[in-house]
Amino acid sequence: MILEPVSILPGLRNSPASMNWQLAKRQKALWTRAKIVQGIRKSFIDRGYLEVETPQRIPAPAPESHIDAIPANGWFLHTSPELCMKRLLAAGYERIFQICHCWREGERGNRHIPEFTLLEWYRIRTDYWGLMEETESLIQSVVRAIGLTDRIVYQGKEINLAGPWQRIAVREAFSRYAHISMAEALELDRFDELMVQDIEPQLGIERPTFIYDYPAVRSSLARLRQDDPSVAERFELYIGGLELANGFSELTDAKEQRARFLHEEAYRRSLGKRPYPLPEKFLTELEIMPPSAGIALGIDRLVMLLLDAASIDEVVAFTTEEL
Repeated sequence: MILEPVSILPGLRNSPASMNWQLAKRQKALWTRAKIVQGIRKSFIDRGYLEVETPQRIPAPAPESHIDAIPANGWFLHTSPELCMKRLLAAGYERIFQICHCWREGERGNRHIPEFTLLEWYRIRTDYWGLMEETESLIQSVVRAIGLTDRIVYQGKEINLAGPWQRIAVREAFSRYAHISMAEALELDRFDELMVQDIEPQLGIERPTFIYDYPAVRSSLARLRQDDPSVAERFELYIGGLELANGFSELTDAKEQRARFLHEEAYRRSLGKRPYPLPEKFLTELEIMPPSAGIALGIDRLVMLLLDAASIDEVVAFTTEEL
């Protein structure tokens, strides 16, 4: 059981030790945030998941050109618990989840903060379609846990959370919302630009939307579709134009994963980015990881959505600038 927030005693408002009102005014949001996290935990426990904690300082992150890890005494603060959690799958764990802090260098804005809270979960014997269903069920259960209905309002938009949620392929989204095709966008190196400018603002406006089958070259850890290897079994979830989650069917071919890591690391170095060593223990154990799927969901952004907050600053206890 969680208690309700208490009001600030009037006598403290003018006390010599002046209260930090920037922190104090977030009290209601942080109580709701706590209820959301409790609802998430209950949902996973009820479905037989094991909660795990993995190290947050690791020797080698997954090389991704658009994500930069923060150095920490010769190693790195993890940008995601992904590699360690997949090693647990390879060791025989079947259903695991984790709520943890992650770090990404240079990320700051209304929807980004360098230290943020991520939910990740992994399940064997399922794929990205199974994860879409599970994500939909999870968020609906959390909404009920904090006393909201299927209809919420986010930044002036009314969104219907009742299922089934919309599903649209990336290739189709380019046909609908962009002036060039997905293939042309990749050839012109404008894929990310058009996703951000033309497509993402259209997603999840009236009801949540899963956008799936990302180009293979934008999915370094995801399994490729057997019937169309130009795309990977990867999806993202958008609600109200806000990106909440990224999930995929896991690539379990260690040789192919090594080749993808080497390609991505070479690209990172061509951009002048800090070099990463390869995560050799992960690559070795990947050979025995069973078919599975995993997903990362941003806790801070989920709280933003459910509290109708315009900025991530409204839903965290401290921003970077307040430390």
